Amino acid sequence: MKKSLVGTFLLRATGAPFRAVGRTFLVLVSLCSTPIFAQRADTVVFTAAEFFGAVVQFHPIVRQAALFSDEARTEIMQARGAFDPKISSYLDRKEFGSDLYYNRWQSGLSVPIMPAGIDLKIGYDRAVGERVNPEVKTPPTGLVLVGVNVPVGQALLIDARRTALRQARLGLNLAEAERRKQVNKTLYDAAKAYWEWYLAYRSYQLVNEGFQLADFRFAATRQRALIGEVATIDTTEALITVQDRQVQRQQAEVDLQNARLRLSVFLWAANDQPVDLPATVVPQSAVSEPMSDEVVQNLLSQATQRHPELLKLDAKTSQNQLEERLRRALIQPQINLSASLLSQTPNLAQGYDWNSYYAFGLANHKIGLDIVMPLFLRKERGKLRQVQVKGQQLLLERQQTVRDIQNDVLAARNEMLTLNQQLQVQQRAVVNQRRLVQAEQQRFILGESSLFLVNSRESKLIELGVKLEELRTKYQKAIAALWYAAGEENPSL
Repeated sequence: MKKSLVGTFLLRATGAPFRAVGRTFLVLVSLCSTPIFAQRADTVVFTAAEFFGAVVQFHPIVRQAALFSDEARTEIMQARGAFDPKISSYLDRKEFGSDLYYNRWQSGLSVPIMPAGIDLKIGYDRAVGERVNPEVKTPPTGLVLVGVNVPVGQALLIDARRTALRQARLGLNLAEAERRKQVNKTLYDAAKAYWEWYLAYRSYQLVNEGFQLADFRFAATRQRALIGEVATIDTTEALITVQDRQVQRQQAEVDLQNARLRLSVFLWAANDQPVDLPATVVPQSAVSEPMSDEVVQNLLSQATQRHPELLKLDAKTSQNQLEERLRRALIQPQINLSASLLSQTPNLAQGYDWNSYYAFGLANHKIGLDIVMPLFLRKERGKLRQVQVKGQQLLLERQQTVRDIQNDVLAARNEMLTLNQQLQVQQRAVVNQRRLVQAEQQRFILGESSLFLVNSRESKLIELGVKLEELRTKYQKAIAALWYAAGEENPSL
């Protein structure tokens, strides 16, 4: 606090009594002419920017939020797994007595083509034996087939696996929005903790200075009472003031310790170990600079476009649109066309003739067509309607969210403007109260006032000073609330 908070404490002294204790009074005058609560020489200012930088870099919640994108990438990898090539093999053999009933071996490789729903197939089929179904029987060396499986019905343009992959990619945007939301929430909570620490520190400074002033005044009054210049009861009044302010200082000290503890929750080291705030670390001064309307309007415009909540809703809406597109496709008939070219494999015990073996031609082929169509489509139509209802819910939720965000930003702006006006009034009130204290001290020196009035004026000045620091703290919190409501990170942090 500035040294003019209480001013110089002068005692009324005339004649011989003053000369007897003049040296003591001069010492008191000298002490009270300087700031009573001087900042320790070994203190270090821990700025808000440094604090928020440590939170962003080392806080576990912030680091956890960074894992959201990694988790979303694993979802994309899982969705890509539906397009992994698959190899399969099937063997079925039966012998009874001395007869080989059948020996069936099927192997194949299926390779999905990602841009479309086509599967490329390469396989080997061998079915021999005395009682093999003639329609599946193959030459002794088996057949090689090369073909494709093409959905020409509901899955021609979109299917479940392509939908899942696209939704997983949109999930990356959802994860990024969730990361920003969690980081902003952590920084907002950290900002409140920092400025509450500032308030507790400044309140302790003010209360402690008031206590020391009262203690000095009590010592001076006691000296005057000893020489008979003032009544002994005046020392009692001075002592009561000391005791009252001592209780206030003890409470302020507890509040400061608790504020340090709450702030230490956000402090972590690079080795994932919590860090306790040292006692020699003090907060920076609160700068109450008004925010321009242009900045507020830019924040409002950005909030309605890239607020994390809106980005999350946009990602969910896009995912739901993909789901609706899939459900519309599932209403169509399910038609799958498969076509394969066949070729006999060579007999290794005989000669090797390329003209006879592996000669794929249209003459040797296999074609399949599957058609499935539910008659009532109740399941498909019900699921489509459910997805459409969800889309309407997301649209309505987004409209309400935009409105809420706008109101939150404007409410934070209004609170800032009001607090800025209150700050100016409170600063003038402190200045005026300081003048009143100084005038009361002058009247006390002239014998026109009492110790009670001086203490009362001084207590009121301390009270107004604490109120001023509360308003400064609220103003800083309002700034943090404004950026949080807009879904943006304060660039000054």
